[in-house]
Amino acid sequence: MRILENIISDRGSKYAVSGGPCASEEEAKVFVKELCRKKKYAKATHNTWALLTAEAPVKNDDGEAGAGMVILRMLEREELYDHIIVVTRWFGGKHLGGDRFRHVQEAVRIYLEDLRAG
Repeated sequence: MRILENIISDRGSKYAVSGGPCASEEEAKVFVKELCRKKKYAKATHNTWALLTAEAPVKNDDGEAGAGMVILRMLEREELYDHIIVVTRWFGGKHLGGDRFRHVQEAVRIYLEDLRAG
């Protein structure tokens, strides 16, 4: 499990991104459950994730409407199969509007760069 913390901060909201090999929706749920064993992540406002498998794309917005699709589109563009990416947000008290999607995209981009760098 690769975890990059404190990657984005905006108006009190903080973001982290994590991911790892994952081949099914069941494995994805186990991955998120494992991530949430860390109290900090269990208390997060949103743990949004997506996974591209050979069978079908799978996503979960976890209350951050549309964010799972943002992650999924980026996985498709990268042709990154069987690898889950989770974007975690701790709400800081001020609504971010459309900026939240920009932050999700940036979090995934940071994760993908880190993954490529090894």
